[in-house]
Amino acid sequence: MSTAMNFSSKSFTPRPPDKGAFPLDHFGECSAFKERFMECLRQSGYESAACRQSAMAYLECRMDRRCFLLFPSFLLRQLMANEPLEKLGFKDLINEKSEEKPEKS
Repeated sequence: MSTAMNFSSKSFTPRPPDKGAFPLDHFGECSAFKERFMECLRQSGYESAACRQSAMAYLECRMDRRCFLLFPSFLLRQLMANEPLEKLGFKDLINEKSEEKPEKS
């Protein structure tokens, strides 16, 4: 019984997520991309694999939005840190894009 009441023997130390957390899109900068992705999910019966192109476009939008200064004491952060799309699981889609481009001669 004494072990059940001894809460100080092990302490929990929280750890942030590996990729961090990104802020909400309060100004709707990427809402058109989000809506296209959500519509794709609805049409595909919520099969996310069918909507990977839309998901990639949404993440690209979030990464493209940069910090800007609203007023001297407030800096608005970017919506998502820049990350190579290959690391986010879109390597195959990037390879398809590069194969579709005609070679210049």
